[in-house]
This record gives sequence, structure tokens and C-alpha cells, in this order.
Amino acid sequence: MNRNGTERISSAGHKREARHRQPHLFRIASLTVWLLALVLTSAVVARGQDSAPTEYQLKAVFLYNFAKFIDWPSNTFVTRQSPFVICILGVDPFGTTIDETLKGKTVEDRAVVIERAKEPAEVRHCQIVFVSASERHRLPEILTVLQGTSALIVGDTDRFTDSGGTIQLMLEQNRIRFTINTDAAEGAGLRISSKLLALAKVVRGSESGKN
Repeated sequence: MNRNGTERISSAGHKREARHRQPHLFRIASLTVWLLALVLTSAVVARGQDSAPTEYQLKAVFLYNFAKFIDWPSNTFVTRQSPFVICILGVDPFGTTIDETLKGKTVEDRAVVIERAKEPAEVRHCQIVFVSASERHRLPEILTVLQGTSALIVGDTDRFTDSGGTIQLMLEQNRIRFTINTDAAEGAGLRISSKLLALAKVVRGSESGKN
């Protein structure tokens, strides 16, 4: 009798413990899925080449994965057939790497298109704008020109998000890490998945005092 009673209590305890553990396990599973997707995409980059992926091959993969975990306002696209446009503003550090890496890729059934531009006004239609290091001193101007758009503004220069950019990519110990400025994202009407935020360092506002 005591033995059965003990077993029933133990069983109930395990069930309660499992219920408490479940949300945490789901969070871990969700993050694992995202990381696995990133690893698999990186593997696609490396396939067919003897050397490891380059820094900008990996950064191209990150740009693509960002697009998978961010929602753009419905009026961002002119038509249901409009492509998903990634623009590189300034001197292009990717070369043909980004074109080759993202060839044939889609975002929500929209073909991914890569464009290059010299002036901020030329990228107002883009969903993602990568600001090259050559334009770092023009960032305040770029942010002003892109106000009112739904562009995800990404860069890899120092204090990029602190200065009002949306996402900064950083190479640390041979790994790509990133910072997200949530105020900049909200100002552009972008909804960033909690899964992506969980993997980032999050900052708010900018050094210019804008909120």
C-alpha cells in the first residue's frame, strides 16, 4: 500500500516537473532550430570548396537568416510578386559572394534580389540595406534619408547600432555575433522575432539621444 502510494506521488511529481520544464524546453528547441538552420545554410556555402567560408560569405548568410525572423509591414512590397531586395550601399565588401551564396533563395515566396547603390536615396525601396564601411561617416545622413521606410539597416562598423543602425554584425574570435537596436527596428515598423532577439545583444536608442 505504501509502496503503491509512493509510486503514485513520485509519478505525479515527475509530471509536475515535466510541465514546469516544458516551456523552457520549447524555448531551447526553438533556438536550436534557428541555429541549425544557420549551420545548414553555412554548410551550403562551404559545400564544393576546400576552405572554410569567408567572413562575408557568413555575413551574407546572416542577412538572409535575419529576413526569416523579421516581419515587414504589409505596405513594404508594391505587389504580391515584388522581390525581397537586399541592397549594398557604398563600396561592396561582398563582391560576387553574396550573389552566389543567395542565388535561388526566397523569403516568404519572394525571390531574393541583390542590388548595389552609391546614394542613400537609391535604397529607399530595399528591405535590407547593408551600409558599407566606406559610408560610416555618412550614417546620420543615411538614417535621415531612410526615415519613413521599412528598411532593416545593417552594418559592421564600430558603434553602428549605438549610432542608430538596426543591426550590427561583429566578428569575434572567428564567430559572427550581432547587436540589435530595438528602437530603430520599431521606428521602421519591423517586428523582430523573440528567437532572434534571444541570440543578440540588445540596445535601445542611439548616442545622438534619439528614442
